[in-house]
Amino acid sequence: MSRFKEIVGQEQLKEHLENAIRLNKVSHAYIISGERNSGKEFIAKTFAMALQCENDADIEPCEECHSCKQAMSGNHPDIIFLTHEKPNTISVDDIRGQINGDVAIKPYSGPKKVYIINEGEKMTVQAQNALLKTLEEPPEYAVIIILTSNMEAFLPTILSRCVVLNMKPVRDAQIKQFLMEEMEIPSYKADVCVAFARGNVGKARLLAKSEEFDKVKEEAITLLKYINDMEIHEIVAAIKKITEYKFDVNDYLDILSIWYRDVLLFKATRDVNQLIFREEIQHIRKVADKSAYEGIEIILDSLEKSKQRLSANVNFDLTMELLLLTIKENT
Repeated sequence: MSRFKEIVGQEQLKEHLENAIRLNKVSHAYIISGERNSGKEFIAKTFAMALQCENDADIEPCEECHSCKQAMSGNHPDIIFLTHEKPNTISVDDIRGQINGDVAIKPYSGPKKVYIINEGEKMTVQAQNALLKTLEEPPEYAVIIILTSNMEAFLPTILSRCVVLNMKPVRDAQIKQFLMEEMEIPSYKADVCVAFARGNVGKARLLAKSEEFDKVKEEAITLLKYINDMEIHEIVAAIKKITEYKFDVNDYLDILSIWYRDVLLFKATRDVNQLIFREEIQHIRKVADKSAYEGIEIILDSLEKSKQRLSANVNFDLTMELLLLTIKENT
């Protein structure tokens, strides 16, 4: 499904794009800004599909016409996704070859020619300057959609020529409702996904579908349950095992943070219903009873510091050993 009504919690952004189609005031260039995995690509694909849809009766893409079917299969000749060989760079050659050199050719079948640049923040300054040439004098039929998680990476000249649409964090209750109703996720699992997603629907959706997430979560909780009986080398080995998964280490640290936030919350309120990991109440109660408030705060602080160290490329083993020693000392 690629429809505007599937876009959860981004009412202003959705309204802007729908009105652009309804009033025939589609801009030549958009920047959609939002967190990684927040659903930017889904929005861009839906907008592109709606622009090319052969059925004029509705703003929503009909999903039935030849154009929509081509778009859904990823084979629409006039919806072009920029590709780049270097994983962390979109080069000037990528822009010249796939956009500047292509944009003068009229659409093959649709009314528009839509270019989608994912991870636009990876464009070099030279690539941005090359794109600027097309943005300054675009053909009537061209629409360029740049997706990004970092607005600061763009030249002011690029920003000034694009309509900038910012994705907003979505309310937890709205995400939970979406997971339970649309994806048929049980309430307990939905709560866990929502806690991790922090307002990011795309991330919640990914976690809800991920078997790997379930495995990593179980291993993390097992580690936390038995951490006080383990030697440091055993703990580090357990952490190393986690890195074998295709799993972001920050998400792993978030699992630990949510566990200790549950411990802190239960210690303060004795209310099981507010906990994310309420099925683990026996262990949470045990840790809450023997840990001081100050100790739990130190652990939560240490988890945030570990994230910062890892993003600054501090040695993984060293960072984890320090974190786990802090956890052992304070529980």
